[in-house]
Amino acid sequence: KFITDTAWEKGWVEPLVPGPERGQSVGVIGAGPAGLTAAEYMRRLGYEVHVYDRHDRAGGLLTYGIPGFKLEKHVVMRRVERLKAGGIVFHENFEVGRDASLAELRKRHDALLVSTGVYKARNIKAPGVGSDGVVEALDYLIASNRNGFGDDVPEYRDGSLNAKDKNVVVVGGGDTAMDCVRTAIRQGAKSVKCLYRRDRANMPGSQREVENAEDEGVEFVWLSAPQGFDSAGEGERVSAVRGTRMRLGAPDASGRRAPEADPGSEFTIDADLVVKALGFEAEDLPTMFGAPELGVTRWGTLRVDHATMMTSVEGVFAAGDIVRGASLVVWAIRDGRDVSDKMHAWLKQKAKEKASAMEAA
Repeated sequence: KFITDTAWEKGWVEPLVPGPERGQSVGVIGAGPAGLTAAEYMRRLGYEVHVYDRHDRAGGLLTYGIPGFKLEKHVVMRRVERLKAGGIVFHENFEVGRDASLAELRKRHDALLVSTGVYKARNIKAPGVGSDGVVEALDYLIASNRNGFGDDVPEYRDGSLNAKDKNVVVVGGGDTAMDCVRTAIRQGAKSVKCLYRRDRANMPGSQREVENAEDEGVEFVWLSAPQGFDSAGEGERVSAVRGTRMRLGAPDASGRRAPEADPGSEFTIDADLVVKALGFEAEDLPTMFGAPELGVTRWGTLRVDHATMMTSVEGVFAAGDIVRGASLVVWAIRDGRDVSDKMHAWLKQKAKEKASAMEAA
């Protein structure tokens, strides 16, 4: 980190220098780590590159998902500015399906890359889950990060997505849950509890993150799950979480011991803000993009030919979490590098075929 920061300060970081123009363009849908990596490599190879993203800033979860105390936002923004200076065109606040269909983008570009990540939050089925104050993890983290950028965030200002002086309960045990509990501590929460249905040894999140959270004052309620959310009345703010103790039964299909409710062990925890952090799944991209021909797996992720990284639609490639499911930033970057090689090979072949056809004519 010191070496990298020093390199930026001293001006040692080399600019993105595009290769000789090839006369072919590439569209990248999603400005997260996979999309930005592929965009840089394709621009270096001499392609015209356009990046489309639904948010007002590029970076995906690097910008709006990961808290600033783990990843300072200027680190992401200076990388994005370097890409813009290298001639990559960014279309922010652009939603495929709203501003253009997938078919329309295919007409604009010689190849497309879908690198949207997975953003559909897993839900809790329990009475009162729709109460005011029961919120999605990503909504909560985006509001916090926007506030960190200095944006005017009404939901943060009015306390809807701000933990200050509140009893906060975060449901979940992955790294997103850890981001939420640690953000709540920094916002000045009265208390922060994390409910997780398995024990510490079976938690999917980083053990180091758990230790950091405990050091900061987070209380973990292991082997527990919510059964309902209480409020004063319909449409009123949440006031408590009704939970039950869990025990680990026989291993499930993944080999992990499946949690099951322990009868007669119900309990109640005061809560003014409940954050649901149960992980993410793929959105229904074929419907969103107006492209029913886009093949998906049974998990909703995009189906690709792993030899070419191409989807079921000719010239449309996919990489990152939208293919592998929710994973790590380093894997998204690797996928972005790999898919740029595959796209380059395919585009070169297309250019060769076009040249041959013109010669024959």
